[in-house]
Order: sequence, then structure tokens, then C-alpha cells
Amino acid sequence: MDGEYAVKKRRWAIACLIAVGVIVNYFDRINMSVALKPLSEEFHLTPGQLGILLSAFAWSYAILQIPAGTLLDKIGVKWVARIGTIIWSAACFLTAIASGQGLVILSRILLGIGEAPYFPAATKAIGYWFPRNERGTAIALFDAQSKLSNAIGTPIIAWVVSEWGWRTGFYATAILSLIYAVAFWISYRDPHEDKRLSKEEYTYIVEGGSQKIGEPPGNVWENLRYLLTKRKVWGALIGFAAYGYSWFLFLTWLPGYLVTEMHMSILKSGWYSSIPWIVGTISELVIGGWLIDRLVNKGYNPTRVRKTFLVIGMLLGMSVIGAAFTSNPNIAILCISIALGGLVITSSIAYSIPTFIAPQGTVGTLVGILTFGNNSMAILAPIITGFIVQATGSFMYAFLVAAVILIIGIFSYVFLLTDLEPIEPMLENSTRYDKKNISTQ
Repeated sequence: MDGEYAVKKRRWAIACLIAVGVIVNYFDRINMSVALKPLSEEFHLTPGQLGILLSAFAWSYAILQIPAGTLLDKIGVKWVARIGTIIWSAACFLTAIASGQGLVILSRILLGIGEAPYFPAATKAIGYWFPRNERGTAIALFDAQSKLSNAIGTPIIAWVVSEWGWRTGFYATAILSLIYAVAFWISYRDPHEDKRLSKEEYTYIVEGGSQKIGEPPGNVWENLRYLLTKRKVWGALIGFAAYGYSWFLFLTWLPGYLVTEMHMSILKSGWYSSIPWIVGTISELVIGGWLIDRLVNKGYNPTRVRKTFLVIGMLLGMSVIGAAFTSNPNIAILCISIALGGLVITSSIAYSIPTFIAPQGTVGTLVGILTFGNNSMAILAPIITGFIVQATGSFMYAFLVAAVILIIGIFSYVFLLTDLEPIEPMLENSTRYDKKNISTQ
């Protein structure tokens, strides 16, 4: 009985630790969208300027995704994530004391630097800690918190901002981030060095197909070039980027959309904004995690199951079109909830793809490639949306642009993501090529 209990325990504690980090991580991101109106009034910002401000976080975050991934492959999860949590805590304090638009932008860039390694680190850690048959649920557990944090964080931060001002909202998230940085520093270890992991559970993880710890062959640029020659890498990259455009549109502009176009108060917009995120959290945990793992474990083709849900999720995401043509806030939230509920199913699958297809030692690099594409949309979506709203006075065309990009993502997943089998390691590929040349000489 003790052995059975041990097999169930430690890896899920690590998954929960990572999941809490995602909640804190997103509290630090959404505080800007919630504080948008009082901040814009204090600094006299136009919608276009607000779009630039909302995207500033993604400038550094997107650019650093690939370097963060390769750094994780070289140094490991523990130290990269530790340093990142400290940097993002400092960034929140800096935002709270900012005296102008320039300092706010600088602090958001610093936040992007600190948070850039976290999702690649989380994905890589799950690859180490979980067998293949549990990985979908484990990734959904932490990725779903990016939706839950919006559901619970938006109304909480809206209340704080309404009561004590926008700067207090940033002080609150800064303190929370610092507490988490300490908790992660104390608690996280890789499986081979974790003293609280039993031998039985370690054996279960390894025999179940966990990712091996070790550096990849070749240098960073060789690995990047090699991965980018693979069709299914491009399929995953384009599809995840298409999802990211809608995701970051909702993440950065949803409260502002409800305040400006639906004429809600900040507090009311916070409560309304939480509804799609609650739907998204449930959808990802139940469908993106539990249901997909259950279908795979029952013997259904893993690639077919995951590709089917990728396409269904993206199709549901196009419900955003409904929000483009209504002035009723209830209908708008219903359409956005359906769209977000579908899109987040694809998110957990997308994050799991590198743990299945990456050659040994390159999970971080491949996650970095995918999250670079995804988070490039965090630069484009807020700015494009801001200037569309400034030019037209409406969010209608902004939502229609998101729908067109989703269609591109659907075609990418259908025609480019051929399978989820591991990519042949670069070293083996090179060796086989050399042997072939020798044998023909």
C-alpha cells in the first residue's frame, strides 16, 4: 500500500507547484489590462498607445523564447526558473513605482525577460516527471491555470484597483510573485535529485517513457536548423501562433473591450471577464487533459485523437465572429466563452507536442520555437487591435481578423502536423549519412 501511494504522490506535487507558478505568472500579466483605464487617464494615452503598452511585455518575452529554451537544455529547469521568478517579481515592483509611460514600458519588458523561461521550463519539467500516458493531463493541469488565473485574478485585481488605485494592484502581484519565487527555490528538483521521490515512483516514471535528462548533440544553431527542416515542427509552430493571436487579443483587450464598447465599470468588467476564463479552465482540464489521455489510454490512435481535438478547438474559436456583430454584452460574453473554451483545448495539446516529438535533449529548444511563434502574436494582437479600434471606433474588425488567422492555423494542423512520433536525433541522422557515404566509396 505504501508503494502504491508513493507512485501516486510526488510527481503530482511537482505538477501542482508548477501550476501555482502559472497562476502567479498570469496575475502579473493581467494586472495591466485591468488597470488600463486609470493608467491611461493618468498618462493621457490613446488606444494606439495603449496597444503598444499592452504589447511591451511580449517584446522581450517572444524574442527570448528560443534562447530560454536552449538555455534550459544546457543549464536545466531548476536554475533558469529560479532566476526568472526573481526577475519577474522585481518587474512588478518597478511598475508600481513608475512615474511615466516610458518606465511602465521598461518594467513590462523586464517582466517579459523574467517570465520568458517559465512555460518552456514547465513543459520540460513535465517531460522529466511524467510518463507519456499521463502527460496530457499534467500539462493541462498547469496550462489551465493561465485561464483560471484570469477567472479569479481579473475580479480580484479589479477590486483592488477600484478600492486603492492601479499602483496597489501591481504591489499586490509583486508580493505574491516574491512568495512564489521562494517556494519554487525551496521545492523544485529534477527527478534524479529529488530526495522525496520514491524508487517505485521513479521507476514508474522512467519506464513510462519520461524524457531523459541530458544535453543534445551539436550546438544551438545546428539543433535549431535541424528542427526547422521538419514539416511537423512548422505545422505545430503555425498552428500555435494562430491560437496565440486570439488568446492574446482576449488576454490584453477583453476588460478594455467591455469597459469601452459595452460601457461597463472596471469592477463589472472584471466579473464579466472572468466568465470565459472559467469556461476555458474547465474545458482544458476536462477535455484537453483528462478526456484526451483517456481516449489514448483506451487504444485510440494518439495522433488522430490529438489532431481531431486541435481542429475542433480551432473551429470553436471562430465563435469570436459572433462577438463582432453584437452590442449585447451577454451575447458577446457567450460567444467569447465558446471561442475561448475551444481554443484552450488546443493549448494543452500544443504544449505537449514537443515532449512527444523532440529528439533527446531538445525539448526546451522546440518549446522555445513554438512559444516564440505563439508569443510573437502577443506583440501583434494588442497593437493591431488597438489601431483597428482607434481607426474604426469598434472591435468588430479586430475580431474578424482573429477568425481569419484561426483558419490558417486549422490548415496548418491538418496538412503539416503529420504525426507525433519522435523526430530522429540529429546525431543518428548524421552518423547514418556518413556510414552511407563510406559504404559507397
